[in-house]
Amino acid sequence: MRNYILSLAAAVALGAAAPAMAYDSGGLLSMQEALGVATDIGLVTVSNTEFAGYEWQIEGRDISGRYMEVDVDATTGAVLNVDR
Repeated sequence: MRNYILSLAAAVALGAAAPAMAYDSGGLLSMQEALGVATDIGLVTVSNTEFAGYEWQIEGRDISGRYMEVDVDATTGAVLNVDR
């Protein structure tokens, strides 16, 4: 009975906890917004996305299957670089 009560108390505590933020971006572009910029210029399949402090580095493939990397400025949303 004691294990049941402890498990129930742990579940209630976890359910009541506020979700933790992984990184407080403070006005920076979210990953979804950066992916939107990358798909607007031709990226179709995303294989890797990385936040590098001031830019989002997004890797993937274009419509014809060629490798493509897009760097998106994290503050303005401008495309900084496109490698194909």
